[in-house]
Amino acid sequence: MSPLPDFRLETYFSRWEFSARHHLTASDAQTMTMAELLDLADDADRHAWETLSLGYTETFGDPALRQAIAGTYRTAEAADVICFAGAEEGLYLAMQVLLGPDDHAVVITPNYQAAETVPRSLCAVSGVALDPGRDWALDLDEVAAAIRPNTRVVSVNFPNNPTGKVIAVEELTRLAELCDEREIHLFSDEVYRGLERDPSRTLPPAADLSERALSLNVTSKSLGLPGLRIGWLTCRDRKLRSRLERAKHYTTICNSAPSEILARIAIKARTRILARNRAIIAANVPVFDAFFAEFPDLVDWRGPDGGCVAYPRYRGADGVEAFCTDLVEEAGVLLLPASIYRSELTDTPADHFRIGVGRLDPEPALDAFGTWLRGRRGGR
Repeated sequence: MSPLPDFRLETYFSRWEFSARHHLTASDAQTMTMAELLDLADDADRHAWETLSLGYTETFGDPALRQAIAGTYRTAEAADVICFAGAEEGLYLAMQVLLGPDDHAVVITPNYQAAETVPRSLCAVSGVALDPGRDWALDLDEVAAAIRPNTRVVSVNFPNNPTGKVIAVEELTRLAELCDEREIHLFSDEVYRGLERDPSRTLPPAADLSERALSLNVTSKSLGLPGLRIGWLTCRDRKLRSRLERAKHYTTICNSAPSEILARIAIKARTRILARNRAIIAANVPVFDAFFAEFPDLVDWRGPDGGCVAYPRYRGADGVEAFCTDLVEEAGVLLLPASIYRSELTDTPADHFRIGVGRLDPEPALDAFGTWLRGRRGGR
């Protein structure tokens, strides 16, 4: 067990996110305005919005919102859904409920920092690293070997942040079976589900594969609506869901009433929003392909399988940390260096950076990036 450390990503963003001229490492898809979202509302939800009373809401979440969320799963019902103030609260409280000092968890790396540091604050944790030499492959034999008699949670994230990796359906299914065989909860961060570049590679939600599994999702990433701050966990274990509700009594208690109505509108219009966001990524990836093709000596580039972030390798002699610092200070272009994704559990590559491909009009940022790179190359 260890105390929660500073959240490296948020500390880095607090310095640069709103001051850098070009935010080229955004982890969310292109957002929309309030007017654009309300245009997607049906008559019932528009009436609910216009007549909304700003009182307390239900701790589990608005019933109609939970019903809409349940419709995105094959087996889940509205009663299997509990809503939170973003995905982070859901992750934090799930680990608090599932893990104690005598327990053990397995977490894949690289990852969103809280996926590792929250369990480590509660119990012993082992890491299983995605293999960068095999296109960030997950070795299920390594997962099985990491499991102990007291393992209570195996935590995964696909499409993966930061690598953009999507594993095969057969691998996720086998992972769910492995966890069920050992009475382990599979915790599946699915915040990028729906942004697969090849829709045939879309993974089933873990909650559809196992009654013990927890599927984490949010309006922030695939739907591009982080300002709503609405996330949720779906799990068919009703006793566990009840424990999650009691844990939420100590944090937000209930969600924002306006955000729940807006989230309901977005989830009902999910097919249209996801199609829009996939189209933006599909248009952007060739732009990034062409950009990095000019700098093969500096960057090993590959677009993501899914989601809207990629994790290319930087080959420059100065190292990726200096590279990212100089780029934002001199050219105003923000990327995330590999140190943000370092792990205390496994070795993680120290020569990669995260870049976002989900926003409209990346050309001005890439122009500034390219001008800076060419200037450095010419000055050597």
